[in-house]
Amino acid sequence: MKLVGSFGYLLLAIGTSVAVGYGQSNPSEQAPSRASSGSLQTAAEAFPKDVYPDSGNRLPLVKREEMDAYGKKVYDLFVGPQTRSLLGLQGPYGIWLYSPRLGEHLLAENQYLRYKTDLGQRLTELAILVTARELDNNFEWTAHEPAALKAGLEQEIIDSVKYRKDTASLGEREALIIRFGRELFGKKKVSSDTFARAVHLFGKQGVVELTILMGNYASIASVINAFDLQLRPDQKPLLPMP
Repeated sequence: MKLVGSFGYLLLAIGTSVAVGYGQSNPSEQAPSRASSGSLQTAAEAFPKDVYPDSGNRLPLVKREEMDAYGKKVYDLFVGPQTRSLLGLQGPYGIWLYSPRLGEHLLAENQYLRYKTDLGQRLTELAILVTARELDNNFEWTAHEPAALKAGLEQEIIDSVKYRKDTASLGEREALIIRFGRELFGKKKVSSDTFARAVHLFGKQGVVELTILMGNYASIASVINAFDLQLRPDQKPLLPMP
């Protein structure tokens, strides 16, 4: 795994992301398409004037036939069956493809952080939700709340993050992840006590991966904001905003 590229505004210049925790996805995760003329018309009516209906952001979808040989190779990687995504190219992945060499690294990083660390899927989704909540990113949250439920994260824990509730009643690991993210983003620094507790619970490698996972999705959030990535017109936002 190449941990290069992103760490949002926290550590490195834009990489990812965060996402989407977002290539065309596997059939089980694939988002509804914006491809039909009816859905494109609805999107065009609902989106800001500088947002393209086919992509849902300020750049149109990349066309494979217009890419060079290397770009086509990376495009095929993004849409291939080995790449898991919630939103396909109608999410941050479609934006990353405008820089194929960077996108290849970002994809590898994001896929590792979301699916291959020792945190497991349930706690990974929790960390992504904490990041989305602390950055008030509705697009990221709305994509990942259903994924978190599917991964087994309890609604009580999700609501603790969503409504910024006290975490005293939660499990030790879950409460620590929420505390870690709240300090990292809210206070711009993780306290010594929180850091030591994180190392105790997750180990040194685990803390590195947890931190970069949150940074990855903070970077994805910056991409979402810069390119004004929109929820689909039929999609209900799930995050209460300030």
